[in-house]
Amino acid sequence: MKKMVFDVNGMHCAACAARLEKGLSGCRGVTEAHVNLMTNSMTVAFDDSLTDARQIAREVETIGFEALPRITADAAHADKALEPGQPERQALKKRLMVSLLFTVPLFYLSMGGMLRWPIPKILNGMDHGLVYALTLFLLTLPVLLAGRKTFQAGFKSLIKLSPNMDSLIVIGCGAAFTYGLYALYRIAWGVSHGDLAAAHHFSMNLYFESAAMILTLVTLGKYLEARAKGHTSQAIAKLMDLTPAYAAVLRDGVEHDMPIGDVQAGDIVIVREGGSIPADGMVTEGYAAVDESAITGESLPLEKREGDTVTGGTVSLSGFIRVRVTAVGADTALAKIIRLVEEAAAGHAPIARTADKVSGIFVPSVIAIAVIAAVVWLLLGHDAEFALTCALSVLVISCPCALGLATPAAIMAGIGRGASYGILVKSAEALETLCGADTLLLDKTGTVTQGRPTITDIIPLAVSKDELLTLAASLENMSGHPLSVPIVKCAQEAALTLKEVTNYNLIPGKGISGTIEGARILGGNEKMMASESIRTDALLSSARTLADTGKTVLYFAKDDALIGIIAAADTLKPTGAEAVAAFISMGLDVIMLTGDHPRTAEAICRQAGILKALSGMLPEDKEREIQALQARHKKVIMVGDGINDAPALARADVGIAIGAGTDIAIEAADIVLMKSDLNDAAAAIRLSRAVMRNIKQNLFWAFIYNVIGIPLAAGVFYGVFGWLLSPMAAAAAMSFSSLSVVTNALRLNFARPDKASKRYEKRGQHRKPR
Repeated sequence: MKKMVFDVNGMHCAACAARLEKGLSGCRGVTEAHVNLMTNSMTVAFDDSLTDARQIAREVETIGFEALPRITADAAHADKALEPGQPERQALKKRLMVSLLFTVPLFYLSMGGMLRWPIPKILNGMDHGLVYALTLFLLTLPVLLAGRKTFQAGFKSLIKLSPNMDSLIVIGCGAAFTYGLYALYRIAWGVSHGDLAAAHHFSMNLYFESAAMILTLVTLGKYLEARAKGHTSQAIAKLMDLTPAYAAVLRDGVEHDMPIGDVQAGDIVIVREGGSIPADGMVTEGYAAVDESAITGESLPLEKREGDTVTGGTVSLSGFIRVRVTAVGADTALAKIIRLVEEAAAGHAPIARTADKVSGIFVPSVIAIAVIAAVVWLLLGHDAEFALTCALSVLVISCPCALGLATPAAIMAGIGRGASYGILVKSAEALETLCGADTLLLDKTGTVTQGRPTITDIIPLAVSKDELLTLAASLENMSGHPLSVPIVKCAQEAALTLKEVTNYNLIPGKGISGTIEGARILGGNEKMMASESIRTDALLSSARTLADTGKTVLYFAKDDALIGIIAAADTLKPTGAEAVAAFISMGLDVIMLTGDHPRTAEAICRQAGILKALSGMLPEDKEREIQALQARHKKVIMVGDGINDAPALARADVGIAIGAGTDIAIEAADIVLMKSDLNDAAAAIRLSRAVMRNIKQNLFWAFIYNVIGIPLAAGVFYGVFGWLLSPMAAAAAMSFSSLSVVTNALRLNFARPDKASKRYEKRGQHRKPR
């Protein structure tokens, strides 16, 4: 199975997208096709043993469009590629300028007589009706020529019996222009036969200005819409701009400036202060403070030394490093993030299905309504001009684009905004499901807690605190036990000098021993002290208190006498309690899952404010718990970071992987947090709710616009209120509808998912932690 992205030319509305998806779904070998109207692209999953990209492109061509396989490029090249959609915007801008150049004088001459604007005498009066009509005709032709692509696409769709928005415009403009030509001939006939009254009547009802204004306003709407679309995808464009065009590469001891595309894995690149790291790699020499905010959202720079990994696209704020390149091009972390964001933005949210179904039958229905409106008004005794006005207005005001753009515009803007906060959403469906979830399961280790033990308490007995820590760290420095690392690190941070250990001995299940400066030092658990007949009464109460709070207690003795205890624990993350409080305020039932002892789980729950914990759980137990919750019709979010969380992440309705976790967990998840910060999970939920609220607003206005606009254009309110919409006003309203939907989606670019807001909370579901 293979998945490819194609750039599609010739799509202009939701009906186009629906027709393309429907046409491809029946093709041999194609298992799935998603068309993105926002980016004029499609993602196709197919069996490469049955079909290939060339065959898919041919199928698209028979449907009526042009598809070009998107070439996966590096995040940067010596020559930056044009921003997606930029060629289209440039073409629309040029078309708009030409249209305005001729439409403005055309409109002036058409409306000047009614508005008493000064008009040249040669174009005014009953005697000059033919000159006036010919002038309007000649001014209209360049506008029609500028909009020829609309006519080509519209006629092609009509011929294939798959009408789209362009078809509505073509029928409307074509009818207006045809009526104008008819009027022009009637004027010429009236002048030649001396019937100046008839000539004057038709010169006042030419409809050339309607045809030109419709096309110009549609072009204006498309141009503004294309510009707005560009803004919704600016997060992806910013990611693409992160990698520098050139890199300083060290080859054979000589530094070369070469295009990023020529850098290979294994090369040594030089990064100076203020420079961008060109590719993923490992520091081989030097020191630098690196700003990774564009990738992870982490605001503070991170120190990078020899042996540390660095990510392409990040910036060295200070220092000098040499980096051995480990990944280039499409294999870099940045390229994978860009691909992830693009694929998610191309996906369809379930809420869009209703709009897609409506869009598929929308255009034929509108054509039928226009015909019915014209026939009804003719039967009611109105003249052909009145019936034509109503029919044209119905055709022009109807806009399937607003329906088609309602969901993808918000999805793209929301996913792009999430990426700027280090929240990577893999699919639009995950974003919608996340919004409706009611239960949140949290893994403990690495998710709620730091994921590594730290020293929390040092209680000496008969020696100083520094002496206890020095002896303990000197002994533990010989061990590979996980608790040895934090003890040694604590001593180093206190600038203590470790001492030489001889006669080192490991006692399985109990602890370690050794000789330091002639004294026998023991370190281990309570069992070890008991086996060596060392009394622990003096610190037993303190040790039990520490153990009750979920901490691991190590005893240390010198020459068969207890000298103190050191406690270590996997401590709560700094933002853990704040994030849990945010989850509860949003109406979620929060449950912690852990394989640890119940006492440890309860201690962490008390610190974090979690209401319920399930301890002693194996990976399969976590998955079974999710299945049980789903059987009770719960929508479950699972947040985890380890390999043991992968089954649960895959089983949950939405799996969220902490970015600092394992690749397996990240692969199984639907959403990836680039930072190891639980607050980002709360931010992801806030973002999903903001996006879904925006989509519902867009769909509401798109439906309401058509529900009100089409009857108004058909003249339904004419008999009661005298309201009748001109085709020009209808064209302006149609352009505004698409623009308003995209503009509303743009508001997501200013969303602050990292900030709590009442709009994200579910009232009446707040709970106080035990």
